[in-house]
Amino acid sequence: MVLLKVVNLHKSFGGTKAVEGISFEVGRGEVFGLLGPNGAGKSTTISIISTLILPTDGEVYYKGVNILKEPNSVRRNLGVVPQDIALYPTLTGYENLRFWGNMYGLKGAELKKRINEVSEIIGLNGRLKDRVDKYSGGMKRRLNIGAALLHKPELLIMDEPTAGIDPQSRNHILDTVLDLNRQGVTIIYTSHYMEEVEYLCSRICIMDQGRIIASGTQEELVGLVKGETRINLKLDRIDRDILQSLEAINGVAGAELVQDEIAVSGENVDMILADIIGIIAEHGMRISSIDVSKPNLESVFLHLTGKALRD
Repeated sequence: MVLLKVVNLHKSFGGTKAVEGISFEVGRGEVFGLLGPNGAGKSTTISIISTLILPTDGEVYYKGVNILKEPNSVRRNLGVVPQDIALYPTLTGYENLRFWGNMYGLKGAELKKRINEVSEIIGLNGRLKDRVDKYSGGMKRRLNIGAALLHKPELLIMDEPTAGIDPQSRNHILDTVLDLNRQGVTIIYTSHYMEEVEYLCSRICIMDQGRIIASGTQEELVGLVKGETRINLKLDRIDRDILQSLEAINGVAGAELVQDEIAVSGENVDMILADIIGIIAEHGMRISSIDVSKPNLESVFLHLTGKALRD
């Protein structure tokens, strides 16, 4: 069943087009990923879905109801974890959850029960008496998630929820997302971290410059690069001649400069690694590092845009 449907969405801020004609559907019970670099239009898209801003054009439907005309149809079933921390730093964790619970209409024993349940989910049950300004960045992120869960939302939107936190907190948040999904929560997850979306999401839209440039399952997206393997080479120096020589090797589809590395791509180029190393030696260059990578979402983005995901 389609839970959310976005149709030909546009949003401009003055002369800047933040979102340009995107459409997608989110099925009930899935983790749906919006992947793209900073500035791709992901946050603007979810702000429209969250009814925080109106689009310039287009429609959004929740269970078949146009939420631009009837925003309350989605608001009572929606939890939003914003990219910016939405907490009061001088209040304790418990006081923050109580405040947001009151905003959702929860009171008394019901609210207390939900705070206890949510604190277990986010792993902060032993720290709720502490003020939020004493929390680490990861703890604040987890409390931010907890605030969005108090009213048991059917649809949870998470906008870059792991930005700027330590690896341990990041892993806890990713596992929390999967646990929530197993409990039946539908999740829209935005990120510019390819590995997070690969870990979490069953279907993915890749966004760039306000547009969706590809969408599908991970397998479908990786299929766009036709099985290409990529070798990243860091050399002591680089010139155009080496790029041309590498491209001339049988089996190499392309060699290009990406930041300070050479990216050699082709089908199974790892099988001709000896030839690649030999050409580099002939040019009198030294290799400082080699990284062989099979096709993934990062290579899909590079294939479609000619740039790395975080450029």
